Parts: sequence; C-alpha cells; structure tokens
Amino acid sequence: MLDIFKSTSSEFLVNLLKNLKCSLIFTTYESGCIVIISAKENKLVQLTRSFKKPMGIALNKDKLALATFNELLIFSNNNDLALTYPNKPETYDSLYMPRASYYTGNLDLHDIDFGSDNEIYAVNTRFSCISKIDADFSFKPVWKPSFVSRILPEDRCHLNGMALLEGKPRYVTALSQTDVAGGWRDNITSSGVLIDIVKNKLILEGLGMPHSPRIINNELFLLQSSKGEVVKVDVANKKYEVVAKVPGILRGMVEYGGYVFIGVSKPRKSSKTFEKLPDEFKKQSAGIVVFYKPTWGYVGEIKYSSPINEIFDVQVLPDLLRPNVITRVSELVENTIVAKNLSFWYKNTNIAKNTNLKTKDNGKGKQ
Repeated sequence: MLDIFKSTSSEFLVNLLKNLKCSLIFTTYESGCIVIISAKENKLVQLTRSFKKPMGIALNKDKLALATFNELLIFSNNNDLALTYPNKPETYDSLYMPRASYYTGNLDLHDIDFGSDNEIYAVNTRFSCISKIDADFSFKPVWKPSFVSRILPEDRCHLNGMALLEGKPRYVTALSQTDVAGGWRDNITSSGVLIDIVKNKLILEGLGMPHSPRIINNELFLLQSSKGEVVKVDVANKKYEVVAKVPGILRGMVEYGGYVFIGVSKPRKSSKTFEKLPDEFKKQSAGIVVFYKPTWGYVGEIKYSSPINEIFDVQVLPDLLRPNVITRVSELVENTIVAKNLSFWYKNTNIAKNTNLKTKDNGKGKQ
C-alpha cells in the first residue's frame, strides 16, 4: 500500500461529502493506485490501494469493477466484514472484497460500465473497439468505428470514453478518425470526435482530446482534455456549449446530488504528445475539481502534490461514509469467508481447525 498522498482542500468539500453522505474514488494509473476520499470530522481522509495501471471504474449496486493493466477486477461490498475489519475494527462502514478477475491481457482498457443485464462493457483502446468482458475470451467486440478497417492491437484512433443509455453503449469519444497504428498522436488538440454508435454517425469532430462522455439528467456532457473544458452537447444539432473551464487536462467526471466531480491532471514532462498543450496546464496541480451543476459554478477542489500527476476516472460511492477495499494480494483475503447471510474473519488460515473465527450478526441471528 502506498503512503497517503499530500493534498489540500477546502472545508466546504468536507461538509459537502458529509451532507451528500458519500465518498469519492479515483484512479491514478501513473502512481499505480486507487484513492478513496471520505470526510471524517473536520477533515478529509484517504485510503490508497495499489494496482497495476488502474483505469476505468464502474459501479452496480454492491459491485465495483476496476480495469487494470491486464485484468478487469470485480469487488463486492460486505458491510458486516467492514465493522470487524481486523486492522481497524469499528472504523469502516463498507468493505469491497475481491470476487472475480477476468484475465484480459493488455487491452489498454479505459472507460468501463455495467450494462442493463449486469454485463460488463469496456472501451478496448488497444483494439479500437467497444468490447464485452466475460469468462470466454480476452474480449468480445460489439462495435468499432466505421473508419477503423480492422480490429488489430494498434490503437488506431485512441478510443477512450463511453456513455451508456438504457443499459447499452451509446456515445463514445476518440482522439481521431485515423486508421493506422498510433495515428491519433499527430494532431491531438483538434482531431477528436464524438460518435453515436447506434446510428454509427459522428456527432462532433474537431474536438480537443475528448474524454469521459456522461449522460447527466438526460443531457450529454464530455470533457475536452486538451482545452480544459467541460462541454454540454446538443446531439440533435451537432453543436456544443462550454459550461466550465479548468486550466488542466480533464479526465473522469461524475455527478451526484447536484454536484459534478472532475479529475484534473498535469502534463507529463516526458510526453512529446503533451508538449502541444497550453503552458498554463504545466502549473496546474492534479486533483479533483467540483462544480455546482445547476449553475456550473466552481465550489472547491482537492489538490495533490507529487507523486500524483495524472487521474483517469472519478466515481462517487453513494451512502458510504468510510469505505475500504481489500486487494487479492492482502493476507486478509485468506482469512475471509462470505456466503449469503454469512460473513467470517478467520484468525488463522487453518480452516480445518476452525475454532478461531469471528462472526458478525447480520440481523438474522448468529451464524
């Protein structure tokens, strides 16, 4: 587990998370971890967990999915185990436990989401397509842009963002309409596109590194990362309106309780691609900026110092005040057993001698 990252934030954000009764979770692939932010008394507290290149996050009731370097991981929340968490009893109100891993290989997965039938959709950036992820194959292609001639591991257009409508993928973003390996790198500040994948037609083109299309209250928004802009899309007329600006690379956006949380990154010094971005972006700290949705007024932000420079996805964990996550490499995983209406912490790993266990009463009697 990484050390807690140094951050600064306003008192307003502490009160906001308290009032919304939620926590935040974001991925920072450069630092190789997820970060959970919660409010405690008059400050924000953080919990970090290490993963290899964590990217997109998806939530579906008690399930959490996480795209990583060569796997898509599924976690399930157990409140009973959280209360008796051995390292800090009576501290957490929820605990995400590892439940499944899909070994995808290095697909460079970006946005992911659960569909209406609990299936998992993912933006398969390396193969320039939208895919389903399941136990049969590394991926099952369900759609590719019309300008991409073949599904090959060449990252031809840098497909990256996805928004579902009625439980199915509907809108996607890509950095270009190129059909050659890495062709999107040539003109990233003005070659991006937004596509309606049901109609298989372009809605917008000439965008600056579009990411994170999101449907909020039946309206479509996306981020122009290279311009630091949040835009509202008029799908019918193929136009957009800038509703907010931040001098940084924007990726990851979620709305909750009338507030919009957006991830802000700073350009990598070693990246020739990012050399084309405005100089003011280099002065920006990575973090999360918050807007009040009805007016798009700025209300606050969380700023990070090094080593966090890049954030990809941001999500809200509703009704969870102090969530925790256990990774499969944690020794604690070996000491947990969960079944319907049952949850146990073993004090040792010798299950044959199961005389040392803790049981949480879940309201249906001791199990």
